[in-house]
Amino acid sequence: MILPVILSGGSGTRLWPYSRSLYPKQFLPLVSALTMLQETLQRLEGFTGDEYAIQAPIIICNEDHRFMVAEQLRAINIRANDILLEPFGRNTAPAIALAALSLVAKSQPDTLMLVLPADHVIQDIAAFETAVTEAVKQAQSGKLVTFGIVPTVAETGYGYVKSGAKISGRDAYHVDQFVEKPDQTTAESYLTSGDYLWNSGMFLFKASRYLEELEKFNPQMIASCEQSIARATRDLDFTRIHAETFESCPDDSIDYAVMEKTQDAVVVPLDAQWSDVGSWSALWEVSEQDSDGNVLKKGSGDIIALDNYNCFVQADQKLIATVGLNNIVVVETDDAIMVASKDRVQDVKTIVSQLKQENRSESSIHRKVYRPWGYYDSIDSGERFQVKRIVVNPGAQLSLQMHHHRAEHWVVVEGTAKVRCGEQTMLLSENQSTYIPLGELHQLSNPGKLPLEIIEVQSGSYLGEDDIVRLEDVYGRE
Repeated sequence: MILPVILSGGSGTRLWPYSRSLYPKQFLPLVSALTMLQETLQRLEGFTGDEYAIQAPIIICNEDHRFMVAEQLRAINIRANDILLEPFGRNTAPAIALAALSLVAKSQPDTLMLVLPADHVIQDIAAFETAVTEAVKQAQSGKLVTFGIVPTVAETGYGYVKSGAKISGRDAYHVDQFVEKPDQTTAESYLTSGDYLWNSGMFLFKASRYLEELEKFNPQMIASCEQSIARATRDLDFTRIHAETFESCPDDSIDYAVMEKTQDAVVVPLDAQWSDVGSWSALWEVSEQDSDGNVLKKGSGDIIALDNYNCFVQADQKLIATVGLNNIVVVETDDAIMVASKDRVQDVKTIVSQLKQENRSESSIHRKVYRPWGYYDSIDSGERFQVKRIVVNPGAQLSLQMHHHRAEHWVVVEGTAKVRCGEQTMLLSENQSTYIPLGELHQLSNPGKLPLEIIEVQSGSYLGEDDIVRLEDVYGRE
């Protein structure tokens, strides 16, 4: 049996402004109509290996993303074995340890864990399945397997794995060493030698073997993870890792903590049209291009392109017109426009760092913000007012709440709203409205079978999202 462990904690800063920390790339439809997380899960649905069966996955994510994970699984009819919520990011080694310990707690220590980042592209599924089948054989014998991507260019943006002696009769090799991201000259020598593979960040091993090796090399990390799992609590479909205990856990990657130190590391080559979609140029490479090498992605916007070559243009909302561009990336969202030379897209993360230093919301959230009950879109704002378009899913409801600094006026645009305001409960239909005074307890819900859409006008001295005092919430939010 193979249990997929999906690592979904990345922030995807190099794909800003489309990817942001509260809505990163793994939750976005980058290469198809499905999101990267959904693609990763569906990739496993067709596995037909006689030597193994695929179990329901464990997803590891941070608390801010929990409802996005649950909703995206529901949309493709996949139920998770568990969704582990990390209170803090502590890198991949502790995250995988939490998953392994949860299996040990369920008396499944020898379950094979297939560790996959949630944001990779793999186009040749048959080749991927073949590599997994080989990795299963190695993992069943107690090896810790990493998948090494067969390099196609002298890439300086990836770490490498140097393959050692071939395992007799198998398409697998002992790991000679892991090496850091090289400079251009070194990368070219790696490509020429044929002994080096890109480090994919994908692994396969028994839960018990990973924990044994982690105990050997980092006992403090495993002790912290054991205590964090032991004190974890259930919350709806989620397992909340104990925050105070996990805060003391060392921060380290699986490569540094285990794979570079163990004597049982094995690498299985993988040639499956793989990409980690780590930049806009990488997304251009894996996307369908027109006869001029352009990738033109239209959301609700439109694109007019004249005499452009090898460009990536994405229009989410507006009309974008480009003339005479070559190797340029243009990305428009509802609140930002990013233009970059394709050979400088790695520096987009520097822009994100500057936005964070200036405490600008564009670094973390979009104008449209998703919630477990639906979403809201901030239409306009001023010093003492803010206008939002709120969409509530059928049967969903917002928390029972109040505000210390603002009043609200709701106008129903479409659907039926059930409104509690103080001791009064009312039903409002299209073109009807109500007023929520400052400090009044209130709640909005959608009793209908169609989405509810309202326009909310806030007015007051402070309009931040932290001016919400929740008294009751069906989604377990504080």
